[in-house]
Amino acid sequence: MSDLFTPIVLKGETVRNRVFVSPMCQYSSNDGDGMPSSWHMVHLGTRAVGGAGLVMAEATAVSPEGRISPEDLGIWSDRHVEAFQPISSFISSQGATPAVQLAHAGRKASRGKPWEGSSMLTAENGGWNVVGPSPLAFDDSSAIPDQLAADDIRKVIDDFRLAADRSVKSGFKVIELHFAHGYLVCEFMSPTSNKRTDEYGGTLKNRSRLSVQIAEEVRSVIPDSMPLLARISCDEYVNGGWGIEDSVELSGWLKESGVDLIDCSSGGNSAEQDLSPFPGYQVRFANEIRRQVGIQTGAVGLITEPAQAEQTLRNNEADVIFLGRELLRNPYWPAKAREFLDSNRDLWPPQYERA
Repeated sequence: MSDLFTPIVLKGETVRNRVFVSPMCQYSSNDGDGMPSSWHMVHLGTRAVGGAGLVMAEATAVSPEGRISPEDLGIWSDRHVEAFQPISSFISSQGATPAVQLAHAGRKASRGKPWEGSSMLTAENGGWNVVGPSPLAFDDSSAIPDQLAADDIRKVIDDFRLAADRSVKSGFKVIELHFAHGYLVCEFMSPTSNKRTDEYGGTLKNRSRLSVQIAEEVRSVIPDSMPLLARISCDEYVNGGWGIEDSVELSGWLKESGVDLIDCSSGGNSAEQDLSPFPGYQVRFANEIRRQVGIQTGAVGLITEPAQAEQTLRNNEADVIFLGRELLRNPYWPAKAREFLDSNRDLWPPQYERA
């Protein structure tokens, strides 16, 4: 059997294979209050039917102001729990593991949908005030965020903890914390976006404090057997910005705080980033953190071919493969990859297998 389709144990959860669906925003909450819609049932359910091992819901806001757009998913109330339960149940019924990514967009919040230009929204057209570690805008077209005070930071931590508790009640079996791509926690981590002089700014330890505190709080309210993942931007691609050495240090602290796997992405925190992607360009980050920290890692980024994914695992560069846009193009990629690598058609649902 291929490594890609060998089950993996994360904490107390056994996932049927190592093809993980990356959290990908759908901007499709119909009523604008973070509620999942029939689109999410079909979108996430189809990836489970297609054979993925783990199916992760998109960046799901822990508070209304933490949404990227008004149409983002949220989990800041008990009403969301009831709405998510049928989706997580269907994913499980298809043999996949349901997961959710918890997020706060920080200074990159209050934007329009990508296919409508992602423009900054104001209060007049459905937007809200954005927040961040320091009053520094992401770029010239973005709003200057309100700097979070100590009490505000405490609320963010509490919001993540409450969202984690609701995630368990929603039927999700794995939680990922979104600490990447220039969203709130990532903004705190980077010296380019965090100019604070209190306990949340200055040194690497201080700038990483929020991520560690969130991980500790979330770990304290979820079952001991439940896997906790963290997605981080391993390199900011900016001179003087966050880099892989910082990510290695952070990953060690997160491991001590109860995180079981680091989902290794990069970029997104600076409009000045110098990035030229190529197939598998982020695998080296997963390899470095896995080797130095001794924690399970996930590789992501322009991984599109079964042989490419398989080789990454056989090289011991990562433990799982996160697929994003490739699974938007073809939700049955896992079933096809299983057939290609192992000459086995067991991931095709019987309703489709005869095709």
